[in-house]
Amino acid sequence: MAIIEIRVPSPGESITHVELYKWLVADGAVVKKETEIAELESEKATLTLVADEAGKVSFKASEGDSLEVGAVAFTIDTSVKPGEEKQAVAPATEVVTATEAAPVTEGKEVKSRPDEHANVKITPLAKRVMEENDLSLEDVMNGLRRLKRSDVEAVLAASGVSSPSGLKKPASRESKTDRMSPLRRKLSERLVSVKNETAMLTTFNEVNMKPIMDLRKKHQDKFVEKHGIKLGMMSFFLKACSIALQEFPNVNSMMEGENMTTYGYADISVAVSTPKGLMVPVIRNVESMGLAEIEKAIMEVADKARKGKLSIPEMTGGTFTITNGGVFGSMMSTPIINPPQSAILGMHNILDRPVVIDGQIVVRPMMYVALSYDHRVIDGRESVGFLVRVKQLLENPTDMLFGKSNGEKELLEL
Repeated sequence: MAIIEIRVPSPGESITHVELYKWLVADGAVVKKETEIAELESEKATLTLVADEAGKVSFKASEGDSLEVGAVAFTIDTSVKPGEEKQAVAPATEVVTATEAAPVTEGKEVKSRPDEHANVKITPLAKRVMEENDLSLEDVMNGLRRLKRSDVEAVLAASGVSSPSGLKKPASRESKTDRMSPLRRKLSERLVSVKNETAMLTTFNEVNMKPIMDLRKKHQDKFVEKHGIKLGMMSFFLKACSIALQEFPNVNSMMEGENMTTYGYADISVAVSTPKGLMVPVIRNVESMGLAEIEKAIMEVADKARKGKLSIPEMTGGTFTITNGGVFGSMMSTPIINPPQSAILGMHNILDRPVVIDGQIVVRPMMYVALSYDHRVIDGRESVGFLVRVKQLLENPTDMLFGKSNGEKELLEL
C-alpha cells in the first residue's frame, strides 16, 4: 500500500495557519489525479488542494478546523485505482436518484415505482418542493431524466396550485448562524480600521458616457475581430485614472509612518464581488497598457477571483482602486479606501438624465462617480482636480492619446 500525504502549503509570508473551508469530495472517495479535494482559506486568499496522484482519499481534518502550514490535510491510497464510475461528491452538492429519495417531513413522501424511475435524478430543491406539495414522481414526470425545481413548479402552475416561490410563501421563523470565513473576518477588520484610522472624505462628479458608448458601438466589431475580446467600460476608467494619477501624484501615494511614498507607476486594484466576499486583484503598470491589454487583464483576474484561484501576490501592491457598484444598480455611494492606499474611485450605474449642453436641455447617459480619499495625504484641490481630469478624459476618450482629438483607431489599436 502506497500512502501519499497532502500537506497544507504556505499561502504567503507571515501566514502560519489556514482554515479548512470545505471538502469538495466525500471522505473515502476514489479520485483521479489533479482532482480538487479541498478549499483552504487564509486571511488573504483561498487555496485549493488537489490530488497529486489517483487513489482513495482519507480526510485528516474536518471543515472549520484551523490547520498549521505543513500539516497533513488528507492522504491518498494509490493502491486503490478509480474505476469508470462517477467520482463521489460532497453531500451538500450531490443529486439523489428517485430510488434514494427519502421522506423528510412526517406524513409527506415522494412516491415512486423504482422499476420505472430508478435512473431519474432529482435535485434537492425539486425534492423539497415535491414534499411541500405532497407530489409523487408520477405527478410530475414527463419523460425527464433529471428533475429540477422549475419542472416541479411548472406542473404546479399548470394545475393552478401556487408554488412556494409565488407571492405568498409559508410562514417561517427559521434562522441560520454560520461562522464567518477568515477572509470575511479580515475584511471586516480592515474596513473598520479604515474608518477609524484615516481622515476619509468623498468628492463627487458626473460623467457624460455618450462619447464612450458611441465609440464602443462604432468600433466594437472591429475591436473584437482584431483583439479577440469585447471592449467594455472598465478599460476606459483604468486608462483615464492611470493618466490622472501621473498628473496628480499625491492621489497615487501612501503614508508609511511619518513618511509618504509616491509611486511613478499605476498598479490599479479592481474590486470583484465573489461568493466568498470582496476580492481586489491588481492590474499592474496600467499606464503602459492599451485598452485591449487592460480588457484581457481584467477578464483574467476577475475569472480567477470568482473561482477562488487568486494568489496573494495578485492581490497585493496596488496603488489605487476602482470599484463598480453600478453593475448592481447603485446610483450613488461613498466607497471605502482600500488600505494602505490613499484613494478609491467608485463607478455607478448609467441612467438617461436631462442635462444642459451648449444652453440646450438634452438627454444623455450619465454616471455619477465618487472619489474617496485620505485627507491626510490628499488635499481637496488635488482630489477635485483628479476627478475633474478623469471626467475630461472619459468625455473625450481620444484625449487619452497624448491629447489627440481625432485618434479613435489609434486609441483602440485598430
